Amino acid sequence: MKNICDWKNCSKVGDYKAPMERDNNKMYRWLCLDHIKEFNKSWDYFNGMTEDQIFEFIKSDMTWHKPTQRFGSSDNFFKILWKDALSKEKSFFGNKLNTQDNVKLKKFNKKDIAAFKILELEIGTIWPKIQNKFKTLVKRFHPDMNSGNKIYENKLKNITLAYSQLKMTYKEK
Repeated sequence: MKNICDWKNCSKVGDYKAPMERDNNKMYRWLCLDHIKEFNKSWDYFNGMTEDQIFEFIKSDMTWHKPTQRFGSSDNFFKILWKDALSKEKSFFGNKLNTQDNVKLKKFNKKDIAAFKILELEIGTIWPKIQNKFKTLVKRFHPDMNSGNKIYENKLKNITLAYSQLKMTYKEK
């Protein structure tokens, strides 16, 4: 079944979708090639918006129109994720945290030890090896390399948080 062009007094086949309204991209009309070209020349998404509204839209577009919050806020996703990732009972990969070498453990707090486990490193590993391991894990668990799978995305977030924890610790020492 072919669509007829929705332009006034046109009977050509409408093969191209054109939005009916700016904010509702589910409603559209069908236009022929000539009329879709004309429509596109006159289409202005920001028509009727004030300069402030346009600025806010563009600013929001930088975060894909998702709400954001300060990193230091108490209900920040990364803080909650960090607490979960470094729970006393389990590391990120589900293994019980074990304490091996008391000498090494004295240099690092519980968060550091859990971060080493998440990055699959020995406690007290030198910084260049931590960096190399981080790069390897980022490549392995990045969502782009795993068809956008949320499981890998969450693993990558935990890996990034663990790396950040060790980065702060090594910076202090």
